[in-house]
Order: sequence, then C-alpha cells, then structure tokens
Amino acid sequence: MRSTGALWHGPSGRHRDSRRPRDVLAGAKAVGPVAGRYVYLSTVNAYRGWPNEPLVETSELLDGPADADIDYGRLPADWDGPDWYYGRQKAGAERAALQAFGDERVSILRPGVILGPGQYVGRLPWWLRRAKEGGSILAPGDPAKEIQPIDVWDVAEFAFDQALADGGDAFNVTAPIGRETMSGFLSACLQATGGSSELVWAPEDLLIDHGVQQWTELQLWRTHTGAWRIDSTRAHKAGLRCRPLAETVVRRCRVPERWTRR
Repeated sequence: MRSTGALWHGPSGRHRDSRRPRDVLAGAKAVGPVAGRYVYLSTVNAYRGWPNEPLVETSELLDGPADADIDYGRLPADWDGPDWYYGRQKAGAERAALQAFGDERVSILRPGVILGPGQYVGRLPWWLRRAKEGGSILAPGDPAKEIQPIDVWDVAEFAFDQALADGGDAFNVTAPIGRETMSGFLSACLQATGGSSELVWAPEDLLIDHGVQQWTELQLWRTHTGAWRIDSTRAHKAGLRCRPLAETVVRRCRVPERWTRR
C-alpha cells in the first residue's frame, strides 16, 4: 500500500494533505502559522538503497527538491529497477515539509508494506482470495523468510501520536525485524479462510528461472536483501505498537469486498 499523505495539528484540528512536493511545500507554508506540528507520511521508497540494502533512518535518501513538480524524476520506459520516480517525489515532499516547518516541528514516517482494509493493491486480498479457492497453493521461497508488513491502524495510531508529540524526527514504520515470517503469514491466510488449502513451497531459484514476477505475480515475495531488513527500532521506542500479522489477516478477512478500493 502506498502512503500518500500528511497530517498537521493545530488549533483548528488535524488535517490531511496528499500532494506532490511543490504542493506539499505550498500547503505546509500556508498552515504553518496556525499548525503546531506537521506529520508527513512518506515511504521506504524514499531511500536510495531500497530494496537492495538494509535500512536505518540515516540511510541516504533519493534526490528530490522541495519544489519539484509532478514530472520530476520520471524514469525511462525501459527502466526495470526500483520505483525511483515515486521515491524521488516522496523524498522531495519530505524536504518540502521540513523547509516549511523546520526540523523541530516535523515527524517523517516511512512505512514499508501496509496491510488492512482499504487496500487498493491486492497484496493481502490476493492471498486471501487464493486461499478461499482451495487446492494446492504455490508458496514462494523459504517458509522461514522474514517479512515486515504493518497494519494500517497501527500506522494511523502512530501518526496521530506523533501529531501530539514534542520535537521532530524521522521514523521507519514497520513490524520488528524477525517477528513475522512468510510461512506464518500464509498459514494465517489459510486459517482465516477455512484452512482447506495446502501450501507447496517452491525454491526462489526455481521461480526466477521460470520468470515468475516478484512483488506482483506472487504478492509480498521479494528476494532483494533489504526488502525486509528495515530497522524500525526508533519508532518502537517512540511508541509504535504493531499487532501480530495474523490479527491483521483475520480482521481484513472480515471486511466485505465492497469496502475495499479496487
């Protein structure tokens, strides 16, 4: 799930913003006199090293000026690397918020994969629908592969907490490294949908040799070293609470399809 917004807090309440760097800059400057703090919901895509390198908050960000327009950073049609266009736009929007509000009044949140109701990409819903179909399910790679999705409610709660916090900082917002696994996630999907399917695990090399597309054809499967090595220790020390992934799966399974954006 892509993160698309910002939150600012002041006498007139909490407000959401969801635009490009140039627009974020203009909006932040406009509300600066009446808002005490600005929380910008960015993404780990803003890091130059994602998904190839483990990340901490001090890892290098992509280029992207605070006044960038929607065309800044567009990539060639034949580009097959990370989505640096999206990352540059988000990195630029981070700089816009900081330029308008200053370091001490801005919290930057950089989530990884967000799961839960309202998803407009089919990561968790895709696996739930496949589990409901029954039969043998192709499961990617090592069952013990560590993953770090976070529940959308946990992201929202942390954002509101930061709107009321003191001082400024940047936070990676993910589940802790090592707590969740691909096997645990897929088993939770089976259990939530009745458990009649069977997982058949295929080695990553076999999937790659057969041209299976990571991240899209088998959702959440990615072999890059840094995809699930995002250090979120700072956020957890600041109060981020991450519910178990199995709880997110069960809650999402109970949401009617008509409530989910396509």
